[in-house]
Amino acid sequence: MKKLARGLLVPVLILCVWQCVSAQEIFSPYLLPTPGKVYEAFLEISANGILLKHLFVSLKRVILGFAISACLAIPLGIFCGQSKAFKDYFWSSLEFLRHVPPLACVPLIILWAGIGEASKLTIIVMASFFPLFLNTYSGIANCDPKLLEVGKSLNFTNQEIIKHIRIPAALEAITVGMQLSLGYSWRALIGAELIAASAGIGYLILDAEEMSRPDIVLVGMLAIGIIGSIIDYVFLAFIQKAFPWQRKRPEGSGLS
Repeated sequence: MKKLARGLLVPVLILCVWQCVSAQEIFSPYLLPTPGKVYEAFLEISANGILLKHLFVSLKRVILGFAISACLAIPLGIFCGQSKAFKDYFWSSLEFLRHVPPLACVPLIILWAGIGEASKLTIIVMASFFPLFLNTYSGIANCDPKLLEVGKSLNFTNQEIIKHIRIPAALEAITVGMQLSLGYSWRALIGAELIAASAGIGYLILDAEEMSRPDIVLVGMLAIGIIGSIIDYVFLAFIQKAFPWQRKRPEGSGLS
């Protein structure tokens, strides 16, 4: 209970400062609506189903894009961590792609794929692939040599070493990579929807800006943060349930 109270302290203080600044009209009420006005906007777009519709579209894109990314990044990370020859062929190309920001590719992706679902999924995969790939590779490549020696003493084949030693040892790194990838997926999707979309929470924000509704813009921003936090919480709860022997909560990684 005390932990929850501490976590809510800063948001409550920000809300109080926001209310005071709005009440004193230090900024134009048009530019900075009061918390009450934002709440009214939230009720408005919730009652008519607009907010739920756009959130559902964005969540569907994130889940599908993340699933595609995981199907590509985890096997490739395992191959690169296990096979030096495989790494030698692919590492330089992957390093080049890693330094290209996904949003920098948006104009070209739109030219190729339009503003449909394909372009959004491509951006999500580009954004979420490398955190998961690099964490998987790190977990596989940095497996404890003593465990590998045990596998060799038991006459394990390479496939058995990967299945019974390397992958279990790398699970914690992989789950951290998945957590990071989910966050990257959500942020990249919102950026893509702000540039070119006909639905989604990013589109809702852009449409509200064009309609001169800063209150709805703030609702959208708050929804992004809240939903992102919920996704992270649900994922960590699932990981703790599926892999109870791992530490209680991954504390992030050195990758960014």
